[in-house]
Amino acid sequence: MHDFARLLKESWTLVEEDRERLSGHFYARLFLLDPELRKLFPVEMTGQGDRILDAIVTATQVVDDPESFEEYLRSLGRDHRKYHVDAAHYETMGVALLDALRSTAGDGWNLEYDQAWRDAYAAITEKMLAGAAADENPPYWHAEVLTHERHGPDTAVLTVRALQHPLSWKAGQYVSVEVPRHLPRVWRTYSVANAPNDDNVLEFHVRTPVGAGWVSGALVRRTKPGDLIRVAAPMGSMTLDRDSTRDILCVAGGVGLAPVKALVEDLTAWNRTRWVHVFYGARNTDELYGLAGLEELVAAYPWLSVTPACSDDPDFDGEQGDISDVVTRYGPWTAHDCYVSGSAPMVRATLRALAGDDVPPPHIRYDTFGNL
Repeated sequence: MHDFARLLKESWTLVEEDRERLSGHFYARLFLLDPELRKLFPVEMTGQGDRILDAIVTATQVVDDPESFEEYLRSLGRDHRKYHVDAAHYETMGVALLDALRSTAGDGWNLEYDQAWRDAYAAITEKMLAGAAADENPPYWHAEVLTHERHGPDTAVLTVRALQHPLSWKAGQYVSVEVPRHLPRVWRTYSVANAPNDDNVLEFHVRTPVGAGWVSGALVRRTKPGDLIRVAAPMGSMTLDRDSTRDILCVAGGVGLAPVKALVEDLTAWNRTRWVHVFYGARNTDELYGLAGLEELVAAYPWLSVTPACSDDPDFDGEQGDISDVVTRYGPWTAHDCYVSGSAPMVRATLRALAGDDVPPPHIRYDTFGNL
């Protein structure tokens, strides 16, 4: 397994700096082999069409961790049912992938690399298909928007009710969302911002840069109560370890509050002995849209504390600075279970801070918007 993983990672260095070319070749070859597959993808591929290719590449990077490899791929297979992908499609994608790798890598490619990717892809598709076959849930749920609240020009909090079938998730997980009325076949992941419930109601916190489009823009600016969206199967491992006796640190930046809020809500149902410290950061006071709700929980549960901070608001009557720096000032956190959620730069900085505090990696779980 070690040599197999080495070949995959070594060969990936030949193409990773030319992802755009790799992606272009992959999809051109894929649609040439099976033109009907084009219907499964968004009309506009730029920035949104690489999800399946990205998933396959990510899977090859974890093959040297069999336990994570197995669970990740089974979960991925369940999730990919929303694209209506079947075994024949996976076979065609495998041909297109190898062709794209060979073409992009050029003279550096060899037979060993070729065979390693063939074997890896076969293992990947086997586990993904097994995960898809074992799931009795629908590929996605239709969900009705119940409430929609704007917080400034670029942020919205909305609740939806999944229809027809019960939808089960764990606090801290995320789901893929499609807004078919505005952006058919375009999916984006969002953390569920509330604890599991019997009412099939999910809460989402969505932020989109001013002038941006895609799913976040549609959810913030164009969606209203009564609209229907689609929600795919829950994924993610930023979940609570109920067997742990360690106290808990949660660090949230911006709409990264969503999974942290869900974790805290879940803890209110059963926690009696573990102290929970939430650090919530934003650029300015207006972006701390969830602070009032957190303070209500603090008043009701003595084991919970919340420390807000602003990085660019000198008038804020609280902690100043990046949330990763604020967390460091309150340490050490070595004996805690740590949960981190937010933008990629925020998560990177916080993970560095926790590493500097000698927090064991198995005690850290994180969720990020963007690539680390």
